[in-house]
Amino acid sequence: MKIGIVVHGPNIIDSGYALKLIDLLKDYGDIKARLGGTMGRTAVIDASLEDVIDISRKLVPSDSLKIFHDDDVDAIFLLNYGKSDVTGQVFGYKVYTHYADKIADNDIPVIQIERPGESDGSIIPWNNDLEIVRELSFKLGLDIVKPEEVYERHIKQDNAALNQRIVHGVSPGENIMVNSVVIGKTSSDKLTLIARDNHIVNIIGGELKGHGLEKLGEVDLDSAIIKTGLLRNAKVTPRVISTDKSENFKVTFLDHAGEDVYRFRDSNLVITVGDDTTLISSDILYRFDIPVIGITDGDLDKVVEDGFKVKNSIIFEVESGFDDICGQNIKREIFRDKEDSYDFANIDEVKVKIEEIIKNINCKYKINYIN
Repeated sequence: MKIGIVVHGPNIIDSGYALKLIDLLKDYGDIKARLGGTMGRTAVIDASLEDVIDISRKLVPSDSLKIFHDDDVDAIFLLNYGKSDVTGQVFGYKVYTHYADKIADNDIPVIQIERPGESDGSIIPWNNDLEIVRELSFKLGLDIVKPEEVYERHIKQDNAALNQRIVHGVSPGENIMVNSVVIGKTSSDKLTLIARDNHIVNIIGGELKGHGLEKLGEVDLDSAIIKTGLLRNAKVTPRVISTDKSENFKVTFLDHAGEDVYRFRDSNLVITVGDDTTLISSDILYRFDIPVIGITDGDLDKVVEDGFKVKNSIIFEVESGFDDICGQNIKREIFRDKEDSYDFANIDEVKVKIEEIIKNINCKYKINYIN
């Protein structure tokens, strides 16, 4: 029996259950595991599981499922550890639905294992009734939840709302992230985002953040990746691994796309724009011993429990609202609208040039050095 395993998110890895479940599924056949999503990558690295869980490609979960489908495996498992049983089951429904839309035939069993070890954990056989589901339910002490139950409990009400999206399992005071951009904060345990002409225009159960909406721009509310709260909850000890850096001093530019930073792992320095982007990016780049120069304006929304930064990193804190303006000028003058530059010998030279650019904008700033 060939088994494909899609691991989603850092929590299933940090809890130790990803490895436990992978080892358990080895009893049923030959297994291959890959990540679905992005934020789980740091958890895989910290747990030294790169040889167990493939993180070589940035894939949404439904695409990871499709790869196993195209490889003609006998069963696909989706491992997840949502914030609650509601968020986990709704997540699984959306992933399975997107996956089903991408394939011509749907005869490979897809089985979700959700929140193992928790009293509200479950196994969801999305398109099958295999004996292995009952065996795993018994071994793991998890209830079997049918797809129809998920639909009736959580999804049915969503389908009547045109240009609206209900976000399940939220708590008051959490950040709302849409496609990696913080666009507001929850004020209730019920949240609905409302869009018109592919722009989010209103919210029920929270407060919108205008600057975040500007960064987000157009969005397909149906397919957008929406998260609330922290991207990673666990207190971790980050693992630093060696990577092949450019022989010349390679500087790259990252503007409001924190979760996309892995493609810069051969850089010697990354310039990041935005408080949350700098926090997320520096935390990831810490694993590859890459410093950052961050352009921030002090408008930080906490999206990870701890944000690690490589020693010698530099953070410019500019006047409120000026981080984007500074970023645009840096991209134009240093990178000439390209993604990387080899015009500098070290981080000090880059710092001097950025300081010159900020001064020319006539913007107040202060510099924080990471020691």
